[in-house]
Amino acid sequence: MSEGRGAKSGGAWNAYRGAGVDIDAGERAVELMRASVEATRRPEVIGGLGGFASAMALPGGMREPVLVSSTDGVGTKTAIAMALGVYDTIGHDLVAMCADDLVCAGAEPLFFLDYLAVGRVFPERVAAIVGSVADGCCLAGCSLIGGETAEHPGLMEPGEFDLAGFCVGVVERDRLLDGTAARAGDALIGIASSGLHSNGFSLVRRIVAENNLDLGEGYTALVRRILGPETTPEPETARRSLGELLLTPTRIYSQAILRLRRRLTDAGTDLRGVAHITGGGLPGNVPRVLPEGLAARVHPGNWPMPSIMRLLGAAGGLAEAELRSIFNGGLGMVCVVPAGAVEEAISSLEDDGLEAWHVGEVATADAGGPRYLES
Repeated sequence: MSEGRGAKSGGAWNAYRGAGVDIDAGERAVELMRASVEATRRPEVIGGLGGFASAMALPGGMREPVLVSSTDGVGTKTAIAMALGVYDTIGHDLVAMCADDLVCAGAEPLFFLDYLAVGRVFPERVAAIVGSVADGCCLAGCSLIGGETAEHPGLMEPGEFDLAGFCVGVVERDRLLDGTAARAGDALIGIASSGLHSNGFSLVRRIVAENNLDLGEGYTALVRRILGPETTPEPETARRSLGELLLTPTRIYSQAILRLRRRLTDAGTDLRGVAHITGGGLPGNVPRVLPEGLAARVHPGNWPMPSIMRLLGAAGGLAEAELRSIFNGGLGMVCVVPAGAVEEAISSLEDDGLEAWHVGEVATADAGGPRYLES
C-alpha cells in the first residue's frame, strides 16, 4: 500500500507535528494494517506494501481482456460510524459500492485502492477502517494493492474521516455486459439486500434527528413502538441496537454473480443484465441495464420490504413506493435472465446463501412512456 508518507527528522519533523500532522502515528497505522492488506493478495500482484505505486499483472489465458473501473465513496453513513465509534465495518460498504458496480459489466474485480482522509491519525482507528476495506476485498475477490491515508488538521475535526476508493476489474470483450442483451419477456431476479446498504443516509440521519431516535435503543423495542406491538422484525436483528442496524455492511455480491453467470452458461443459457441498486433505488437503476424501448415491470408483493425501511418510512412519512426509489426496497441487485432460467438462477444464488425472488419481467415500453412500472 502506498500510504503517501515520507520520514522527516529533527526540526522538520517537529514543525510538521506542530502543524497537526503526526508522522509516527501514520507509520504506526501502516504497520497495524499490514497483515489485513497482505491477506487480500492475488497471485497477479507484483511487489509489496510501501512503494510509491502498485503493480498488478492481468490474469493469464484471456483472449481479449477489457479493463473495467468504478469509483465511489461511503457518503454520510460515515457519520453513523463516527457517532457510534465503530470503524470495522464501513470499509465493506466502500468495496461493495465499487466491486458490485464492476460485476454489472460482467467484470471480475482485480484490485482496489482506497483514500482515507482523517482529521487526526489515530493508528488503531485507521487500521480498523483499512482492515475493513481489506475484509471487503477478500469477499469481493480482489486485492487491496494501494491506498492513501491523509491527515487534514484544521480542515477536519480530529475524530472526522471520509472514505473513498476505486476498483478495477477485467472481462473478455465478448462477455462484456453493456445493457443491450435483454429482451421483452425476460425475467427479473431480485437478490436480497442486507438492509439500507450505503444510500439515503442523509435522509436517514434527518429522520433519526427529527424523531429524537436513540441510536443505542434496542431495535426490536423500537420497531414495536413505531410499527406496532404485533410487528416482529427479522430474527437476526433481535439483539441489535438501531445504530448497529444502520451500520449493517453493504452486501458484496460480485463473486456470487460471477458464479451465477458461469452456471447459466454451463446450462446453455445466459445472464443478460445486472443492476446494482444504489442511489435512485429500483426505478433509477433497473432500466439502466435494458435497451431503449424496453421497460422493467416489477411486482413489489413478490419480496419482503425490510423492517428498517418500513420503520424509516413510518417515522418519516414515506410511502413504500418512495422507499423503493430512495433506498433499495430490499433488493441489492436485480438480474435479467431468460424466462426459462428463473429456477436455475434462484438455485445458484441460494447455493451462495442469498435469498432471491422472481420479482418481475422485461416488457415493451410505450413510446415516451416510463421505463419502470410497478404492479
